[in-house]
Amino acid sequence: MGGERGTIAPEYLALILTAIFVGTVARLLTLKIDYRQYPSHPNGYMIHLVIGFIAAALGAFAVPAVMTGNYTAVTFLTLALQQFRDVRKIEKESLKDLESTEFTPRGDAYIDGIAKTFESRNYIALVVSLTTGVTIQATKVLAPGLNLMLGTLAGAIVFILLKRFSQGKTVGDVAELTLGKIEIKNNELHVDGIFVSNLVGTKNAQELILKEGVAVVLKPTAEHYRVTLDNFGQRKAILFEATRTLGVKRYHFTRKDFASGKVIIFFVPILKDEEKLIRVVRNTPLLESVKKSHALLNRGTLRGD
Repeated sequence: MGGERGTIAPEYLALILTAIFVGTVARLLTLKIDYRQYPSHPNGYMIHLVIGFIAAALGAFAVPAVMTGNYTAVTFLTLALQQFRDVRKIEKESLKDLESTEFTPRGDAYIDGIAKTFESRNYIALVVSLTTGVTIQATKVLAPGLNLMLGTLAGAIVFILLKRFSQGKTVGDVAELTLGKIEIKNNELHVDGIFVSNLVGTKNAQELILKEGVAVVLKPTAEHYRVTLDNFGQRKAILFEATRTLGVKRYHFTRKDFASGKVIIFFVPILKDEEKLIRVVRNTPLLESVKKSHALLNRGTLRGD
């Protein structure tokens, strides 16, 4: 590119290396292990970092390819998009294979959301790298090194914008969370006076529930948020995160109260930590498949006006 056949001109080499570095760092910053313990460490880190590096490299090489008239190389971007879609497919298959090993299943809606998230983060690495390369090329008339700094700055700004744009809401944004009062009435489990289940077993099992059980009550902060919290996929995701964090010794229930709109999450954990339970449920992401824009549900929009 720009030199003898098979060689890369120095100015393009600096552009490529800088863009790859910025794009890979962007992928690294979006790859974090949080309370959900996903992706796994260290193998999960390695897989996603390598794919992120490849995405950054594709974005970095696109600019020199165009500048040198090597348009065939640009067509590899379309191949990359297909590969990233395959990443989503593999991620979904992997998570579904693990469903039978979990305390409670994630559910198809949650798995689909996780897979889409990891696919989109590779696009972030590609776009950040491409932005960095374009900026470096556009400012090459400036003092040596200054264009590299400006390219890095432009990549960082685009990364921040994309990260904010892709930032999803959590359960805590749409519901008030409180610990529920657990009671056994006529061999039935109640939380805050709301019926949860009649499958509470023997006397010893009931004593275990009263002594070690934990319950969270979710109350939607607005009427239309009931649509989100009542969704079965969303409730499965909440229950999964709670049980994945604290473990399950016995029993796990989720129940919605039609009158009040409240949602109950109950289980007997291995580690009883009510503060951590509230924090985990509050930070459970809202699934994209259940999100609805209340502002769009007006008569004019529904009529297509």
